[in-house]
Amino acid sequence: MAAELGAHESVQLHEVLTCLVDGINKFQLYRPHVQDPQLRSILDKQIGFMNQEYNNMVQTVIHHSKGEAIPYRRVKNITPSYGLKNPSPLTPNTSADEMDDRDVSSGMLGAHKASAVLKMTASLEFADPTIRRMLQQGAINCSEQAFEIWYYMNQRGYYQVPTMKQMTTQTMINSFNTGHVPQYS
Repeated sequence: MAAELGAHESVQLHEVLTCLVDGINKFQLYRPHVQDPQLRSILDKQIGFMNQEYNNMVQTVIHHSKGEAIPYRRVKNITPSYGLKNPSPLTPNTSADEMDDRDVSSGMLGAHKASAVLKMTASLEFADPTIRRMLQQGAINCSEQAFEIWYYMNQRGYYQVPTMKQMTTQTMINSFNTGHVPQYS
C-alpha cells in the first residue's frame, strides 16, 4: 500500500525522485570521461549510494515501510588547501570528447548542490515524519557528497579557495557580537 500523501507532497516527491534518477544517469554519462582512478572510485561510490537512496525512498513511499534514512560516509580528517595558485582560465568545451576530470568533478559538485537544496526544500512540505526525515538526511547526504568531491577538486587545484588579508577577515568576523537573550517565564 502506498503512503498517503497530499498533492504538494506528491509533487515534491516526484521532483526529488526525478532529480535522483537524473543525477544517477548524469553520473553514468560522466564515467567514460574519468581518467583519475581516485575520481572513478568516488564516482562509483556515489552512484552506488544514490541508487541505494533512490530504492530506499521508493520502497518507503510505495510500500509504506519504515525505511531508515541512510547517512553517507565520506572520508574524515581532511586539510583543505587555501589560496590561489595560478588558476587556469576556464572555457567551454567544444565537444563532449574534451571532457576531463575537472569537468566531471565540477558537474558532480553542481548536481549535489542542486539536489541538497531540492531535498531540504521538499522536506519542509512533508507531514509524514519518515519521509520528512528521509528527505532531510538526503539533503545532508548531498552536502557530504558535495564536500567529498569539493575536496578532491581542491587538492588538484580545480577549486581554489581565495583568501583575504587576516586583518580583513578578523574585522568581518569581529563585526558580530552576542545578543541580549530575553528572559521568558
